[in-house]
Amino acid sequence: MEVIFIKDLKNQGKKGQIKNVKDGYAENFLIKNGYVVRKTKENLSKLNHELEKKKQEDENNKKEAIKLKDDLSKVTLEFKVKTGEGDKVFGSISVKQIKDELQKQGYKIDKNQIDIKNSISSLGFHNVNINLYPEITTQIKVHVIK
Repeated sequence: MEVIFIKDLKNQGKKGQIKNVKDGYAENFLIKNGYVVRKTKENLSKLNHELEKKKQEDENNKKEAIKLKDDLSKVTLEFKVKTGEGDKVFGSISVKQIKDELQKQGYKIDKNQIDIKNSISSLGFHNVNINLYPEITTQIKVHVIK
């Protein structure tokens, strides 16, 4: 029996995949537990419609990410920190602080998107990578002052 996966099932199939499986397995496990539907013209057209919708959504998200990349590349965040002898900074600037500062400026960036290679624990300018979308990244400047 040919079936269309509507949920991912480990070691069996991914959502949207069409696969030929044994009738008993399909009836008693896959369909019963909501992992698949039978391959019919109606279900196939639903799948194609969902794939088209997802593709359109991805294109829109990519366009937004490119627009956001241009905006963020001009951003410089400024953090005022306490320093000790020899301008040694107490602590460091965290991902959460960067996220909060970006949100104050109106950017919706998740903390998982912020990539700090080296800890920001010295005065001056630092570059921070922001992953906006797969294969679309930008850098913002973080200025640490006392």
